[in-house]
Amino acid sequence: MTFKIYFQPDKTMTPRRENTQSIYVEADSEAAARQMVENNTDYNIEYVELLTEKALEYEKESGAFELTTF
Repeated sequence: MTFKIYFQPDKTMTPRRENTQSIYVEADSEAAARQMVENNTDYNIEYVELLTEKALEYEKESGAFELTTF
C-alpha cells in the first residue's frame, strides 16, 4: 500500500500549514508507515493518508510523485 505522509520538517517548531510538506512511502499499514518515517527522520508527522488507486494515479500524473525509501 502507498501512503502520503504530511509533515513539518522540524519537530521543534509549531506546525504551520505553509510549511507542510509530503512524502510517499510503501508499507503494510498506516502504523508501519508512520513508524518508518519516525525511525528515519526528524519530521513532525501531521497526517498519514492511504492513497486509493485513483489518488495514486493522480499523484503520479501531477509530476510530484517520488517514492521515498529508507
